[in-house]
Amino acid sequence: MSSTLFDKVWDAHVVRKIKDGPDVFFIDRHLIHEVTSPVAFLGLKNRGIKVMEPQRTFATADHNTPTINQHLPVNDPLSANQLKALEENSKEHGIVHWGLGHEKNGIVHVVGPENGITLPGATIVCGDSHTSTHGAFGAIAFGIGTSEVEMVLSTQCIMQPKPKKMRINVEGSLNKGVTSKDVALYIISKLSTSGATGYFVEYSGNVFTEMSMEGRMTVCNLSIEMGARGGMIAPDEKTFTYIKGRHFTPKGDEWDTALTYWKTLKTDKDAIFDKEYTFKASDIEPMITYGTNPGMGMGISNHIPSASNVEGGSATYEKSLNYMGFGEGEAMIGKKIDFVFVGSCTNGRIEDFRAFASIVKGRQKADGVTVWLVPGSHEVEKQIKEEGILDIITAAGFVLRQPGCSACLAMNDDKVPAGKYAVSTSNRNFEGRQGPGSRTLLSSPLVAAAAAVTGEVTDPRSLL
Repeated sequence: MSSTLFDKVWDAHVVRKIKDGPDVFFIDRHLIHEVTSPVAFLGLKNRGIKVMEPQRTFATADHNTPTINQHLPVNDPLSANQLKALEENSKEHGIVHWGLGHEKNGIVHVVGPENGITLPGATIVCGDSHTSTHGAFGAIAFGIGTSEVEMVLSTQCIMQPKPKKMRINVEGSLNKGVTSKDVALYIISKLSTSGATGYFVEYSGNVFTEMSMEGRMTVCNLSIEMGARGGMIAPDEKTFTYIKGRHFTPKGDEWDTALTYWKTLKTDKDAIFDKEYTFKASDIEPMITYGTNPGMGMGISNHIPSASNVEGGSATYEKSLNYMGFGEGEAMIGKKIDFVFVGSCTNGRIEDFRAFASIVKGRQKADGVTVWLVPGSHEVEKQIKEEGILDIITAAGFVLRQPGCSACLAMNDDKVPAGKYAVSTSNRNFEGRQGPGSRTLLSSPLVAAAAAVTGEVTDPRSLL
């Protein structure tokens, strides 16, 4: 019987099927951070049990961490306590821990792939919704809640119903200035934020096979924003080249054995999906969001749609536009902005900073605009310096900050003030996501760079 990539990986990890219930599902890699793990460890302590397979769990500090002066004590008491708890819990249970200042520290979904923790055919969970990022390697990866974090720590398994299967095909050649982030935002704008609810998505077509691994990670990262349980892309030579030789990647004969298996991880030709969509690459232009969910996005040269052309009722739509201070039919190009944020698990990799530098090189930061450039890890920070990108952005008047989640979710000091507009390369633009009352416009690093040097929403194609 023909199988999809998703079927092959899922079925290989089912420990036991429960009739009319969820599967008992084995987890290969468990990623933890300081926000969703303390209560889970407290649960273990109260039950008097240990982590079952600590070598499969990896801890990094990212959500609450400051992005300047990381050598100083963390000011916020709650954040400081959570960071300390992560360190102490990791030490007690023999878990790899990369805290502030560690050379491997960074955003959980950036350091996982960087260090070879993320592998094709693996099952990966984390108490963070954007765990779907790791699906770029042909892994099944999804976010879990705190009680499930405790379940995985104690049993290395999770109770999980098998999702339905969706395939999204994008074929053709991408236009000038169109990035992986634009492809993802375009798909979400077509399917809506609930269009893939209940499904696990496989991305297929030449657009995805031609993407870099960084680009694939961006696409899979945003799967959750259209309601999907996760997203994945079949591994290929580009995948194998990326992961070979990394710290936790198999070596020697183990590599050869793993590679033989990984090459079987692709959807059979006549496999059937529950739902399938196909889009043309030529229809996609640089994207920008104008509302309060990632589905409210459009090509940057377009005008904000009228309520009559939007599904779901005008009241909610008008409420969203009122929050943003925008009106139906308005152009986005030319709207003044106050902040620019480049970073997060969506766009905090070296490719993203290369894109940003390609726009700002030879130009200057716009007056009155605050710009936060936050690498996703110390490894990315190191690459920025080695490749001369730091020299370019410094000459343009920008400052590079230290790794962390930063303004993506404002659980740290990087908060956008109420009423201010931020062009952000992160993943969510909900009301107050980047700070109480903040207004977020999601974009690619190219669109963010164009805004950073002009002080307004600008089509990056005019600056390339």
